[in-house]
Amino acid sequence: MAGKPFIFGVAASGDNFTDRERETARLLSNFQHGINTILISPRRWGKTSLVKRVCQLAQSSDLRIVYLDIFPCRSEQAFYDTFAEAVLRQTASRWEEWVENAKLFLARISPKISLGPDPMSDFSLSLELNPKNEGIDEILQLPEKIALKKGCRIVVCIDEFQQIGEFKDSKTFQKRLRSVWQLQQSVSYCLFGSKKHLMDELFERRSLPFYKFGDTIHLPKIATPEWVEYICNRFSATGKQISRMLAEKICRAVDNHSSYVQQLAWLVWVHTDESATAQNFDDGYQDLIEQNTPLFEKQTESLTTYQINLLRALLNGVRRELTTRETLQKYQLGSSANVSIIKRALLKKELIEIEKGQVTIPDPVLAAWLKRELTR
Repeated sequence: MAGKPFIFGVAASGDNFTDRERETARLLSNFQHGINTILISPRRWGKTSLVKRVCQLAQSSDLRIVYLDIFPCRSEQAFYDTFAEAVLRQTASRWEEWVENAKLFLARISPKISLGPDPMSDFSLSLELNPKNEGIDEILQLPEKIALKKGCRIVVCIDEFQQIGEFKDSKTFQKRLRSVWQLQQSVSYCLFGSKKHLMDELFERRSLPFYKFGDTIHLPKIATPEWVEYICNRFSATGKQISRMLAEKICRAVDNHSSYVQQLAWLVWVHTDESATAQNFDDGYQDLIEQNTPLFEKQTESLTTYQINLLRALLNGVRRELTTRETLQKYQLGSSANVSIIKRALLKKELIEIEKGQVTIPDPVLAAWLKRELTR
């Protein structure tokens, strides 16, 4: 079998894409029927893999897909440049076509186009917006105009969409996007990102423009039986064996966290000669902790004593009663008001999640590492 049997750190595809049949069918149906979709889940649960899988299934002469990642965008201007460039590039079959579309549909902006040796893959677009922001609607209407010209439908998929919440005067920017996008008849949007708490805020707060923008899919974890089947099959495909019991142990050790299941399965596979053993699992799990230690050290090096103490409480099973007198005293958290400040800070650092009043550490390997470090 060519390539690694397990994939992590990048979007999974082909044989490495497992399960998600229900979510795939739902997202594909949304793409095909023009339904806006918001995809929300914690980091590294497989959102990007799912979207890219559905993009491959949906792409046709009647349905064009545009995919862009706006993580590098730190301003409205950067967003507009990235958005327009992606739409022009990914809806054209020839470079002459996207140049023509840029001149035709962005005439009021006079876009600056730079071509490289291969114009289809090496070009850049710069939009010089004037201080009055004239021409912005032209940019946001670009996919709709191209769809009408081609007689097709377009789905625009935007990764790391939570970045728009960091823009200056973000709420005004959000209003502008929604006011244009919600009226488009030939274009729909799939919006997703890696920071769950920010995505929740953008789409589930009534006071913000993107509230109820489309079908919100909260991506669940892949169930253990599906993972076990996948792990056993991947071992078998490479001439190695693993028991269902040991495959299940891999899942439990990382709480079915998609990226970690793949990474731990890979490490156990590396240690296995023919048939995986409990020792192979232990060695793989130790490697998993050590490989992630530099990242965890960086994530936690600036934490305050109060923040460390709250993490201690969570590791000891305290989930809701963080502001009782007993908990405040036992873990030296200060006052109830201070606990709220601590939680906000840890939430911003993505070290905790708060769901229905329950506070958790969403990263199972980080939790294991913290438990080891804080009990030394």
